[in-house]
Amino acid sequence: MTNAAYRRAQLESLVEAQGGCRAAPQLLLKADPYFDLAGEEFGRRLLLTSDLTGAEYCLRPDFTLPIVTDYIAQGAGAPAAFSYLGPIFRQRDDGPAEFDQAGIELLAQPDGDIALDQVLTFARAALSLYGVTPQVKLGGVGMFEALLAQADMPDAWRSRIRHRFGHTEAMDRLLTRLEQAPATQRSEQPSRDELVEDVTARMVSAGLSLSDGRSPAEIADRYLEQQALDAAHVPTSTLKLLRDYFAIKGDALDALRQVEALADAHRLFLGPPMKAIRRHLDGLGEARVTFDASFSPRLDYYTGIVFEMRGQGGTVLVSGGQYDRLLERLGATAPIAASGCALWVDRLEAEWPK
Repeated sequence: MTNAAYRRAQLESLVEAQGGCRAAPQLLLKADPYFDLAGEEFGRRLLLTSDLTGAEYCLRPDFTLPIVTDYIAQGAGAPAAFSYLGPIFRQRDDGPAEFDQAGIELLAQPDGDIALDQVLTFARAALSLYGVTPQVKLGGVGMFEALLAQADMPDAWRSRIRHRFGHTEAMDRLLTRLEQAPATQRSEQPSRDELVEDVTARMVSAGLSLSDGRSPAEIADRYLEQQALDAAHVPTSTLKLLRDYFAIKGDALDALRQVEALADAHRLFLGPPMKAIRRHLDGLGEARVTFDASFSPRLDYYTGIVFEMRGQGGTVLVSGGQYDRLLERLGATAPIAASGCALWVDRLEAEWPK
């Protein structure tokens, strides 16, 4: 039997063995990027403070964002590898708000598949230090985006459906709404200028401020956008396709065969993302691997393959995947491939046989 200190030392060695740069971002970071990228739900987990000007800061809630931000500031483009092990700070339903995470981030690597292989290998090696043979869940963000791009629907709905991918309840509500919406003929709409003028007059008449809150132009644009969506009918066959796709989950090989059959039935070409997932299955060893067509982190900068590794009790121990859109969202001027994962060290230690 080994003790916790020895396991921690082994994990330190594994992190160091990844090569590249051992990252140690500042503990106090600007909070706005987290709200912009992860939304209010994640924002409620932040430990916040403000400076004398009123600008909001937070104690470091993860390593990925500051690592990527610094990489861009240093002149993004060259291949880079980062590893880390240290404290992060998030409010949790159980456990202390300060806890350790370990992980790697591989940026601008020449082969994205090889980079993801390294990420998966690192994650499995870390779990093996704690005696864990994980249950692995894979998701295919790229596969769903390929399906969505080919599905028969008005373009106005594609981004809204994509935005809800990974939000199971929100997606179900949206599909239910579309299933219940009758096909309607779009009536004649006033011009934008006429609508802005009408909204302005109504706000002035009601004694409402034109500068506090949404402006007349913003209200008019939102109204016209909603009218266009209401008139854009999504075919029943497409909604059934989405329902059938999201229902696919289970043993990875069986699930992928179901995806192939569904794609064939609807004449969809999902070959490249399907091939990528099958390739990575070969490198996951003895782990039990499932595929869930509806699974994705609730962040729209993830792109290709995403994954979670769970312990025997179902607790998420590692999560990660490919997130090629993040660097552009943070200011990079060109697409940059990125893969990485984060390990919950306290959860790993709790898996050790007592």
